Amino acid sequence: MDRTVDQTNAGAAAGTFASAGTGPAIDTGKVAALADEVLDWRFKALPPAAWGLSARDYLATGPTLAGLGTPLLTLDAAALGHNVRTMADWCAKAGVALAPHGKTTMAPALWQAQLDAGSHGITLANLPQVRVARAFGVQRILLANTLLDPAGLGWLAAELTADPAFAFVSWVDSAESVRLMDEALRVAGAERPVEVLVELGGPGGRTGARGVDAAVEVAAAVLRAPTLRLAGIGGYEGALAHDAGADGLATVRGYLRDLAELHRRLATAYSDAAPPLVTAGGSAYFDLVTEELNALPDAFVVLRSGAYIAHDDGFYRRISPLVRGAGDAPFRGALHGWAQVVSRPEPQLALLDAGKRDLPFDEGMPEPQLIRGGADLTGTAARITALNDQHAFLRDAGDLAPVGAVLRLGISHPCTAFDKWMLIPVLDDASAAEPKVTGLVRTFF
Repeated sequence: MDRTVDQTNAGAAAGTFASAGTGPAIDTGKVAALADEVLDWRFKALPPAAWGLSARDYLATGPTLAGLGTPLLTLDAAALGHNVRTMADWCAKAGVALAPHGKTTMAPALWQAQLDAGSHGITLANLPQVRVARAFGVQRILLANTLLDPAGLGWLAAELTADPAFAFVSWVDSAESVRLMDEALRVAGAERPVEVLVELGGPGGRTGARGVDAAVEVAAAVLRAPTLRLAGIGGYEGALAHDAGADGLATVRGYLRDLAELHRRLATAYSDAAPPLVTAGGSAYFDLVTEELNALPDAFVVLRSGAYIAHDDGFYRRISPLVRGAGDAPFRGALHGWAQVVSRPEPQLALLDAGKRDLPFDEGMPEPQLIRGGADLTGTAARITALNDQHAFLRDAGDLAPVGAVLRLGISHPCTAFDKWMLIPVLDDASAAEPKVTGLVRTFF
């Protein structure tokens, strides 16, 4: 495939996503300044004793879990650190880059931990999330979506002009999306071309060109658009399977092989400004992504796994590559819900004070793990069978969970947990008799 437009002139001197970058990946000063935020009633995780104090001053009082109340969501510091190190080490050993999906947490402090551990950049899903990242100085952003909003493209063009080191790449999956982006960027007077990846989809999946031939046609449209630069290809295999059975894994491999074929078909179309970017990989199949794509010639392979940082005690615990033999040490569940029994209207039914407003439920119910200061519930018949807005239905715990008892709950699917909490306490050890609060993670949804 021949290039029809020389797209290297305006982008070669500026940052490209596949380049190493020259400055800090995030503004650490702005992240550190979150400790100066004054706490108040907006943060449902915290008691009135914290109101009027900065986050830093509140932590200096030595708070413990017992002082926080319920409902509550917490993070375990040791598990977080283990997960960040484990994924960074796995990627380094496999020879792939990582741009973790920041939409999982929307927490700049956790993004910084991932970047400090070696992540190449941060992936995001929409323009408001990109604006949060730019507010905290994130310098390499992969938007795993197509940006068509003219006002948003105008803002992006201004950001790229104002900061030559800012590297941004997004997706396109049709000639029409290419036309709309190009038109809006021309109107905005864009001075730097926007890097784009051709997205390959799959039958029944989400966005993405359906088939390699269709994706090649999209690439040809990009090459004709002077405001865009063809930077590579991308997609998301996780939308095509939902388990680690033989059929699901075969479906994922088939899709990834199509993605590899698309890369080979576009080999002569890429500019020389940077290596072509090939990106896929959520937190469920990143091992297969690496096996199928890492041998591609001249490709800069980037995983986008995001849920691994918190992992879970449900969906990802069952499907993670690190429990399927792809690593030495599995991730650890770092998120826990805490809820109190407020009613026991029947011998085998208890109602807890946490519900859909507090805990994720889209990939499975929370898992009863223990009674704070009491019984271990793992291996018992105790289970959560339903959530209402503000209540959880705990069945078959019996006398192990009397009125007033506080339960620790494992959660399934961290991506729909963080968004329910503006501030999340970090515990030194969620299994300790009296866990200490050692940090506060601020989210921006």
